[in-house]
Amino acid sequence: MVFSSYEFLLVFLPISFLGFLVLEQTGWGRLALAWVVLASLVFYGWWNPIYLPLLAGSMLGNFAIGRLLTRRDLQTRLGTRKALVVLGVSANLLALGYFKYAGLLATTVEGLGGVELGFASIELPLAISFFTFQQIAYLVDAYRGTAPAYGALQYAFFISFFPQLIAGPIVRHDQTIPQLERLGRLGSWSNLAIGATILTIGLAKKVILADGVATYATPVFGAAARGVPIGLYTSWTGALAYTLQIYFDFSGYTDMAIGCARLFGIRLPLNFDSPYRATSISDFWRRWHITLSSFLRDYLYIPLGGNRHGEPRRYANLMLTMLIGGLWHGAGWAFVLWGGLHGLYLVVDHVWSRLRRGARKGSDHALGRAGGWVLTFLAVLFAWVLFRAETLSTAIQVYQGMLGAHGIGTMPGDGYGAAWQVVVLIALLALACLGPNTQELLRDYEPALDYPKAAAEEALPTSIRARWPRMRLRAGWAIVLGMLAALSMLYLERSDEFLYFQF
Repeated sequence: MVFSSYEFLLVFLPISFLGFLVLEQTGWGRLALAWVVLASLVFYGWWNPIYLPLLAGSMLGNFAIGRLLTRRDLQTRLGTRKALVVLGVSANLLALGYFKYAGLLATTVEGLGGVELGFASIELPLAISFFTFQQIAYLVDAYRGTAPAYGALQYAFFISFFPQLIAGPIVRHDQTIPQLERLGRLGSWSNLAIGATILTIGLAKKVILADGVATYATPVFGAAARGVPIGLYTSWTGALAYTLQIYFDFSGYTDMAIGCARLFGIRLPLNFDSPYRATSISDFWRRWHITLSSFLRDYLYIPLGGNRHGEPRRYANLMLTMLIGGLWHGAGWAFVLWGGLHGLYLVVDHVWSRLRRGARKGSDHALGRAGGWVLTFLAVLFAWVLFRAETLSTAIQVYQGMLGAHGIGTMPGDGYGAAWQVVVLIALLALACLGPNTQELLRDYEPALDYPKAAAEEALPTSIRARWPRMRLRAGWAIVLGMLAALSMLYLERSDEFLYFQF
């Protein structure tokens, strides 16, 4: 079951929300939480019930270790606590490694040595990357003494809450569980209106924009996978189309997750903040998949030493962090290279910033910001080819086309259609870079946790920001959103899974 489906929008979500609302408003707060946990397990099991025990066992095991780590009589037993956290983190990583990477390892070994290992057909459990990282963060915080002892129902809600279960954001315990203290006040007409608004905007981004532009990207990468030579024009439009597809797909999913959670009175952390406005690669990673970036920073980069041991060590830590981040996205060497390429980008960005330190910063001027944006966007677009290509040979085929190795041709049957593609792609790029995002439209209602209003607006001229509309919970906007929702429902039949569901 995906968010952009009739089953979810017309059956599952109304039933789960109304059940929660009735129980919570009548004073059955704990039963309301239990109802949401049960609904979340149904939501997860809809995909494949056989992996429900994996999710339930993971929650139970991590909860038990977390409770031991937070026991007062163990606070002074450093050796015991260290053994517990090592056990918990190792068990999480072993489960993730087996289900997600055994196939990659088997395929690599078979390719190098011709040995049949028999692991290549392991099916990847849905959302294992996300709920594994959330629980690792909880265990580490419990070991550090920054996580209190939670009840079993609270913990189950934190891990299984269906709006963020499948593809994030990667929520931390101290972001979600404290909100449950407002039981009895979570369900409200205000939350219903705000949540439905964000949900509708996200649905439109997914089924109208992302799935629409996918029809430009898919044929190009499909042809490359078949070994068809791709011309300069076609390869660049295909790469740009995918760059916009993944933008609106991930942005749409994030909005729908935040909107669904808000229906239940829960505010999820911001996970997506107009990343194609970024004027540096560091700025890009402060805006794209924000919760993953912060997890890798706090639980990998900083423990590795961060920037505390000199520049060479800092650059090595950056590279390792991004390589692991790439591997987290998928069990394939293309993902590893994608992460490594972004690691290289970050190293170059930090070296450049260091060289310019103390000198006049050209990026403080409009021309410098424009140049930084162009370089950043092109670098991100170039890397997305690796992310989209199913094999390295497919990526190489596309890159050859982008470098002009196969001439300046279009795909067969282009012409007027090719010109229209350019118009659509330019319009969508302008919307992504210059248009207000959902959080900015609803900035008066605090749509997400810790939304950095000022930082998000600094990249654009004041004259543009002044023209951004401010959504109000009034009849006029309700009519507009109703029409947008109706239009989106017409496109549900063609909707595909969210791209981040595979991770």
